[in-house]
Amino acid sequence: MSHGLTPSQTVGPFLSIGLPWPDGPYVVDENDADAIVIEGVVTDGNGAPVPDALVETWQADPDGYFNHPDDPREKATVLPRPFDRGLRSAAPADGPPFRGFGRCPTEPDGSYRIVTRKPGPVPAADGTPQAPHIDVSVFARGLLNRVVTRIYFGDEEAANALDPVLSSVPAGRRGTLVAGPVGDRRYRFDVRLQGADETVFFAI
Repeated sequence: MSHGLTPSQTVGPFLSIGLPWPDGPYVVDENDADAIVIEGVVTDGNGAPVPDALVETWQADPDGYFNHPDDPREKATVLPRPFDRGLRSAAPADGPPFRGFGRCPTEPDGSYRIVTRKPGPVPAADGTPQAPHIDVSVFARGLLNRVVTRIYFGDEEAANALDPVLSSVPAGRRGTLVAGPVGDRRYRFDVRLQGADETVFFAI
């Protein structure tokens, strides 16, 4: 006996029930000397803030390594160390731990905030260097599936100009993938789900 597919449902209230993350938006401790803050607002097609979205980030560490066994490159200086909030991560013996993953629900005004470190460059599948970037997934009401994008950094102009993924995006839309510096170690990256200046999303 076979059954048909369960009908698709948009993302709903389970976001606040099933997806909390103990370390939340803290990829590193906020007092980390190398910490940066990425902040912004998630808006819908009408430009209204989305108060119940979820922003999830995944990135390489400042040396360009992912804290994951699927990264085939070995980083000889990596040792396991605990994080103050219960994070279990790998980190250089002479530095604070770094997980690489963050998850932040939006506030009533649609805002989010991720505390992390600036990633290093990583190679593409063909070995071509990619500019420092953070992979981002956004879950929100009205979406059947998450949307996936990237955060590049506005103060990495030379690296951005050579990045194979960013270069594949029409020039007029590349700005939607670039976080601009807004203060000391702070960057602004807004996510527009639809409408004018819609953020570029990738099919994966």
